[in-house]
Amino acid sequence: MLGTILLVLLILIVVGALPTWPYSNGWGYYPSGLGGVRLIVLIVLLLTGRV
Repeated sequence: MLGTILLVLLILIVVGALPTWPYSNGWGYYPSGLGGVRLIVLIVLLLTGRV
């Protein structure tokens, strides 16, 4: 149950961090990339049964 909640929250963080406004074009993929790395780590932990 907790793993599912964390997964949903991290997906929302990744989508929310995408640079969509004109002033954030210079940011690159850093904000969403960091959330993506966290999402991948959580998925791996869920698949191995550690969360």
